Amino acid sequence: MNILGLNAFHGDSAAALLRDGCFAFAVEEERINRIKHWAGFPALACEACLASVEHAPVEHVAIGRDTNANLGRKLAWVAQHPSSLRHAIGRYRNRAAVTGLPEHLAKLGLGSARLHYVEHHRAHLASAFFVSPFEEAAVVSIDGFGDFSSAMWGVGRGNKIEVRGAVRFPHSLGIFYSAFTQLLGFPHYGDEYKMMGLAAYGSPVFAPAIRKVVSVSGDQIRLNLDYFIHHSCGSEMTWNDGAPVITPLYSRLMAEEFGPVRDSTTPPGPSHADLAASVQFVFEEVCFAFLRHVHFETGMKNLAYAGGVALNCAANGKLFDNTPFTGLYIPPAANDAGISMGAALHVAHETLGQPRREVMNHAYYGAGFNDDQIRNAIYAVSSRSSDFSVREFTEEGDLLRETTAQIAAGKITGWFQGRMEFGPRALGNRSILADPRRAEMKDILNHRIKRRESFRPFCPSIASESTGRYFTRTEPSPFMVQAYHFHPDVRDSVPAVVHADGTGRLQTVERNANERYWNLIAEFNKVTGVPVLLNTSFNENEPIVNTPDEALSCFLRTNMDLLVLGRFVLLKSASTTDGESVEDTPSQPDVLP
Repeated sequence: MNILGLNAFHGDSAAALLRDGCFAFAVEEERINRIKHWAGFPALACEACLASVEHAPVEHVAIGRDTNANLGRKLAWVAQHPSSLRHAIGRYRNRAAVTGLPEHLAKLGLGSARLHYVEHHRAHLASAFFVSPFEEAAVVSIDGFGDFSSAMWGVGRGNKIEVRGAVRFPHSLGIFYSAFTQLLGFPHYGDEYKMMGLAAYGSPVFAPAIRKVVSVSGDQIRLNLDYFIHHSCGSEMTWNDGAPVITPLYSRLMAEEFGPVRDSTTPPGPSHADLAASVQFVFEEVCFAFLRHVHFETGMKNLAYAGGVALNCAANGKLFDNTPFTGLYIPPAANDAGISMGAALHVAHETLGQPRREVMNHAYYGAGFNDDQIRNAIYAVSSRSSDFSVREFTEEGDLLRETTAQIAAGKITGWFQGRMEFGPRALGNRSILADPRRAEMKDILNHRIKRRESFRPFCPSIASESTGRYFTRTEPSPFMVQAYHFHPDVRDSVPAVVHADGTGRLQTVERNANERYWNLIAEFNKVTGVPVLLNTSFNENEPIVNTPDEALSCFLRTNMDLLVLGRFVLLKSASTTDGESVEDTPSQPDVLP
């Protein structure tokens, strides 16, 4: 049986194909149309999913939206708050797009499939629990908003989830975090991770004042609405066929008390870092209190956790120390892209009663390319350029030794292997890799390759069996959604992946999940004594590269040194990187102005 799951007419639109209880394919629309966080109908993603099952019939289509969910609450809110009518009209247009879904499906030849509408947060819960290793667990979803709710929690057992509580509009921990993200001069959809990174440079000196903005009692998160305008007509969200746009969520009072709004063209200063640290501190207080209440009510030792808030790796790394939970599972696409998977899983288990079949221990559900496709892409580029040499390796060991030697020599390496990752993180198949032992590498990557803010950290990919040697916790983090503290005595050995607060947003790499990447880390460990590689997404202010052509384009237009495409190794000549090497690139101080 084939079930096509969708996140549509919302940010991070995506499609996922569940075949006989296991995912055959999943991809975000942005990876194909190259528009970050695309919000609309994921037509190209759907076509890719359908192609993966060779035109086998799709019996069910599930979308992670239910426009009738909480309809009475929505109408009551508008009746009691006439000023929100303009905002409600905008949401009604989005509702109309969702209800027009059958037309889109008919164009794809899916007109006869049974259509299911799954409430937003129920899809999030399903995306976390039904592919977790737990037979039973507390289940939690927290984000901005979806179907008039911002959080939902309950208990998962077997192939069923019992919802026990929710936080409704206008209160939202996600909106609290997003509003301050905007105030700090990060205005774009999905910029919250920038404020999280900035927080490591500050102190929570504004925490007492921030506590006036948000609070929690039991399972109810509450905003002081004087600081926000999302509940009135003053904030608009655009989700139709393009990059999502969200106008300011904060009120004049928030800007007066915590502002002024930082000009995004100027670097953040110490006061901005202190505000970010304060918001992160209070966010964690509220989040952990909420999770402790869920634990008290459910009695569960394990937690399956999803929603945009579940991507806050700084908080997730402290979860075991601040809640009684002893087991944690966060899926690789905890964000709204994962709604596509969750909607399909909800239908499979809750609606159709199918047993659970898959524990998701990897994220490699996207497109893959064979040697001939890669060779043809390289030939097409090399016929127009002589700026690089190409070697093809027939032996795996030779490929790994050559790549390791180049990384250890300071070469910045594009690593393109296997199938594309699903979710916001590059997990060793569409990655840029570098030597974590070189302190200057962070600045070189931020300025020379990624062209982004200097305070942004990079991930340490570590062989899972070495986690306890480098970090104070040993719980696995295969999807780069937890930040752990490094042991003080190893920080100097991998300075490029140690953040300002002594943590690293790690990826623990299991051999059975990604053997080639694990083998590369093992080879690097053999040569250097360090079982860690610096890993960042293979892109440059764009969605992560998906195809060999996109990888080649990024390689050629940036100052990357090396590209490993499958078993082909491309090395630039010295002139194409302006003669710049790690040794002669001045290191910029890793401090705020």
